Amino acid sequence: MAAKLFQARLIETIKRTATVASFRFALKERIDFIPGQFLQVILDADNQGNKELNKHLSFSCAPGNDYIEVTKRLSESLFSQRLKGLRAEDTVYLRAPLGSCVFKDDYKKIAFLIGGIGITPVISILEYIVNKKLNTDACLVYSNRNEEEIAFRKELDALAALDKNINIKYVVTECQPKDRVCIFGRIDQDLIKKNVCDITQRTVFIFGPPKMVEAMQTLCLEIGCKEGDIKTENFLGY
Repeated sequence: MAAKLFQARLIETIKRTATVASFRFALKERIDFIPGQFLQVILDADNQGNKELNKHLSFSCAPGNDYIEVTKRLSESLFSQRLKGLRAEDTVYLRAPLGSCVFKDDYKKIAFLIGGIGITPVISILEYIVNKKLNTDACLVYSNRNEEEIAFRKELDALAALDKNINIKYVVTECQPKDRVCIFGRIDQDLIKKNVCDITQRTVFIFGPPKMVEAMQTLCLEIGCKEGDIKTENFLGY
């Protein structure tokens, strides 16, 4: 499906962590997208080539909702500050859908190796699986620097409670976690073998900062995953 331009109206801003926020928009026309796709948020409609104010973000909601949600780790960038400054009823333009790193209904076993804000398309995929009551075995390994930076933790735990086929492993890299459910360390071969022992039998999605995506892709190949079973997405201007 070709990307189109949509006008969207902000209806809600949701704080996910101290530095991460979600932005929900209402649209007059529905955006048909596949879980895992992304869009372009256009804050400078007069100059759509403005890469500083028009950036790509993942859908952080399943298709079929009466809103579209995107989520961003807010920085001091002009785009972040303009996004943060939006108020209810403010309008923006969205170009969507974009991207081919998507979930398909016939995937029976999947895994996610995720870092930080790369969790956003995972939310879209897992919500979709739960909403459609698909019989998909999903294992998520989600790495952050500390527990406070785990975005969507409440929502992820709720999805796992609704679907026994969703298994989540939280990994923190900088300090021993207070919660025993969290694993201290980095995503490496040992961690994957202990927590996703059948990863070579799964379709593996890797989202996150480009360097992490590259490292996880190499790791999967070293473990024995087929190259065609590894799905990655690098965002322009991530």
